[in-house]
Amino acid sequence: MASNDQRGLHYEQTLMYGHYTQELGAYAKEEAVRLREEGGRRPPVTERSRSLELLENEKGRSAKCRICTVRCQKFLISCVGEDWIFLILLGLSMGLLSWVVDIGIGICLQSQKWMYVSLESNVFLQYLAWVSYPVLLITFSAGFTQILAPQAAGSGIPEIKTILRGVVLKEYLTFKTFVAKVIGLICSLGSGMPLGKESPFVHIASLGAALLCKFMSLFGGIYENESRNIELLSVACAVGVSCVFAAPVGGLLFSIEAMSTFFAVRNYWRGFFAATVTAFMYRILAVWNREEVTITALIQTNFRQDFPFHLQELPAFAFIGIASGFGGALFVFLNRQIVQLIRNQKTIKKFLMKKRLLYPALVTLLVSTITFPNGFGQFMAAKLTQMESLQTLLDNQTWSKQGTAEEFDYNSNSQAWKHPQVNVFVTLTLFVVMKFWMSALAMTIPVPCGAFMPVFVIGAAFGRLIGESMATWFPDGFHSDGTIYPIEPGVYATVGAAALSGAVTHTVSTAVVVFELTGQISHIVPVMIAVILANAVAQSLQPSLYDSLIMIKKLPYLPELGWGHHEKYNIRVEDIMIRDVTYITLNCCYRDLHDVLLAGHLKTLALLESSESMILLGSIERAQLQALLSLQLGRPRRLKYMRDRATAEKKRLSMVSHPSSEDGSTMVNQEVRFQISTEESSFSPTPTPSMKPLKPALKRPSLVDRPTEIPMPTSPQDHSGRTLKNLFCVKPDIEGLEDDFDVDDDMTIREIAEWEENQLDEHVNFDNCMIDPAPIQLVEHTSLHKTHTIFSLLGLDHAYVTSIGRLIGVVSLKELQTAVEGSVAVRGVNVRPPLASFQDSGTSGTIRNNENEARDLHKLWNRRKSMSVPREHRASDSDEKSK
Repeated sequence: MASNDQRGLHYEQTLMYGHYTQELGAYAKEEAVRLREEGGRRPPVTERSRSLELLENEKGRSAKCRICTVRCQKFLISCVGEDWIFLILLGLSMGLLSWVVDIGIGICLQSQKWMYVSLESNVFLQYLAWVSYPVLLITFSAGFTQILAPQAAGSGIPEIKTILRGVVLKEYLTFKTFVAKVIGLICSLGSGMPLGKESPFVHIASLGAALLCKFMSLFGGIYENESRNIELLSVACAVGVSCVFAAPVGGLLFSIEAMSTFFAVRNYWRGFFAATVTAFMYRILAVWNREEVTITALIQTNFRQDFPFHLQELPAFAFIGIASGFGGALFVFLNRQIVQLIRNQKTIKKFLMKKRLLYPALVTLLVSTITFPNGFGQFMAAKLTQMESLQTLLDNQTWSKQGTAEEFDYNSNSQAWKHPQVNVFVTLTLFVVMKFWMSALAMTIPVPCGAFMPVFVIGAAFGRLIGESMATWFPDGFHSDGTIYPIEPGVYATVGAAALSGAVTHTVSTAVVVFELTGQISHIVPVMIAVILANAVAQSLQPSLYDSLIMIKKLPYLPELGWGHHEKYNIRVEDIMIRDVTYITLNCCYRDLHDVLLAGHLKTLALLESSESMILLGSIERAQLQALLSLQLGRPRRLKYMRDRATAEKKRLSMVSHPSSEDGSTMVNQEVRFQISTEESSFSPTPTPSMKPLKPALKRPSLVDRPTEIPMPTSPQDHSGRTLKNLFCVKPDIEGLEDDFDVDDDMTIREIAEWEENQLDEHVNFDNCMIDPAPIQLVEHTSLHKTHTIFSLLGLDHAYVTSIGRLIGVVSLKELQTAVEGSVAVRGVNVRPPLASFQDSGTSGTIRNNENEARDLHKLWNRRKSMSVPREHRASDSDEKSK
């Protein structure tokens, strides 16, 4: 096929790569004409089309109905496999699940309030009920998650980011993880702990997309493609955010910012469509349950539209953004320090590893004790849930014009912020400070939980504090055109919520989430100013919360290049690559293959021309090499050896006993045997490997750790070869051959060991091995910035480093991550100084080096002409040879 393409496009070979002299359009037209002329020879029809033709030939009355049924079935199967069906099912299911989870969380929270109110006569029983209820729920959530699926604990966004990066974490996308995540999330949020729903629901939506892909693969084979399924996970991330806040646009933008390094534009409409469907489903269920009259924003606000803010308020909004940036960086730092403190204390770590449920119970006990409404919780509105607190904080009515309790304007839930001894400023300050460290501590509990919603509420409280302060400093508001416009603290709360959540997650899309959450966009300027300033401050101090969790969990994720570190752009691949590369050569023997497989656990190995030239020919997966070794040492090959030996022995005995009468029978047997071997060589070049392990060989000390056999896929040519073989091998004519094929495996362990030793000394045949002829390669002068871009864009885990075709090293995700983090000053790594490339180009020896490289290039090209890389056997190749 390659030769046809070269002849059709007029391929001309040059020194390096070669080029085509004919345009692709002209070649496509010629190919279309050729295929149209060959259209008379139709390929064989499939079983489905053959059954359809048989139905059409029937003359019964029900033939047309049956034909129509078959065609409708084919049409429905093809339609169900479409993208829009998948996106609708994903959106509807996640919207329904989010509504069910909200109902479960609400029932748990109302139960806690009911017990607290019922025991009003006894304060001790109130405290006991207030504390024991969340401890019981958190302990159950931690235990259930640990038993069913430990991968369900935590946020889930760091793992999804790693999966979208290209690293396979299949245990995080299973049905057990889905069940554990949903039930654990209901219990953890129903306990009243400062935990969030948004991050776990991104993981739940990804789990739903992965499970739905498995179901949809029954209708369309496109859903079996792993690369496509990973793209659909980015759509599921948008669905997860949208079904929590009913914000389709903000959910999609958040998924792009927080989850993806590079986003495929072709998934843009998929994300919008699925997020809109899930937001509609989530809000229409509230109308159906008579919680709302119509589809509205999740938190309705009535901010002023005609004069939303005064220019004098912009410095206050900017202050909220800068302070939120520092606060977001502090939150990430505090969360990481708590985890490291527990890990570094070996005694505490060993004790908590034995008592896994003790740590969640102790943390819950501490937080519940502090938030007890009759205790310290009365100073921080502990009676309110997170959603109730957010609704009161976004209220546009000023709570206290002078900061005194007497002038407090209350509604039903705002009375929780009232205290007869302290004013609203003390209450809001205590709420921000206490919830800040409690949320950072609660995030370390091994239960399904997130931090977005607690941080969102803390930011709203901080913004409310600034808004109430502004209302105190300017009690008469601002004058404009003879009109007095009072200050609305709810606007400041909105700005603070968007700024702090954006600083923690390093996203700007939180501003859009706030607009959709409140249903008002009149304050887009102050919100955007605060969010951008918060991101600028937070990104210069700490990584995002999700990147910090990736660092804590040590997931194989590539960090971003930091700001202001220009020396990283001067580092080259040759400074960070591994020079001691494990490889195999084209003329190696099976013993070398066996030793390489036992020496390491690399998933892919480099294939070189020889150890002297180090020319990189391609790469082979470890599974392919294990299959080659199993094929060489398998039982079918040993039985073939025994049959050949028995046949030779029988010939020798027959020649000795009947030297004159063996000519005719020998010629017949040889003729039949020649026909069989011919069919095997042309249709089935290799016997099918055995599925059983090599028990005798595994008992030997030298081959104890032999890799498990991996069966090679059976091609249609093998079936045709066996069919022709059965046609030629007729029982009446070859009774003598049946004895040869029914050979018993009576070899002793020592004989098997000797036979395997002889087999290991043979050269490896790569003809039936799948070789990647074009693995990703980098030259030694590739910069760190370009290498980082290539790895991020293609989702690589390793790349080979070559110099004029010679393999000189390999760089993996680990070395690149170490270099990006600035830890390249280790032994054996020399970081190049700035302008080193220009210094090298100006030396007198560069011209001489270029001449030597050109001379070597000519030698390598001449050698490449004379050799051929083994490749997979295809039917088209044999057809071309026969022509």
